Amino acid sequence: MVDAALIKQCADPGLKLAIVEKFIERAGSPDPLTVTVRSGNRIILVPRPNTVEEAMELIRQNLGRNVTRVGITQYPAGLGILEAGQLKPDLVDTCENIRMGTALFAKVYRIVVKWYGNPVDEAFDDAIIAWQTGYFEGTAVFKAPDPKDVNVAGLKEAEPAEDTSEEPDESSRGPFRDEAAGDPNKANIRVDLSGIGNTKP
Repeated sequence: MVDAALIKQCADPGLKLAIVEKFIERAGSPDPLTVTVRSGNRIILVPRPNTVEEAMELIRQNLGRNVTRVGITQYPAGLGILEAGQLKPDLVDTCENIRMGTALFAKVYRIVVKWYGNPVDEAFDDAIIAWQTGYFEGTAVFKAPDPKDVNVAGLKEAEPAEDTSEEPDESSRGPFRDEAAGDPNKANIRVDLSGIGNTKP
């Protein structure tokens, strides 16, 4: 488990602490030397590095050939790097990795929230998937422009917001959702079945 005080000290200030902790829990690693290597959908088994030097060497070996994630936030090691000589040990420094990773995740989260229209729970879930895959709705999220004007502070961490309306309007629902998604008993009747069985012989 990553120390909460360290997260608070190092994380991007644009994200709530609860969101950062949830992000690291879902998509990160407790070990700052963790290097994850993927080729397509397959995870390539690599020896666990015991030192910063071993971790950096493992990253260099896979840079440009495989998708390589590193550290507490599983930061994409090759982002913005043109050659192995540009790699810095900052990648596996706990605080620096949290700083870089949460800043990049904040951008990814803003991209997804902008698409949804508000920071609902589904947007966070999709942002995690986008972080892990590098894509959202066909957009390469790590290289996409940052919609910095998007507010991502509204994610509910505990109970969902209370629904006070009889019929939610389009703006209050995320894509692919309808009124039956929350409670099937509150869905509108689409077909009138009341006459079935009442016909006289």
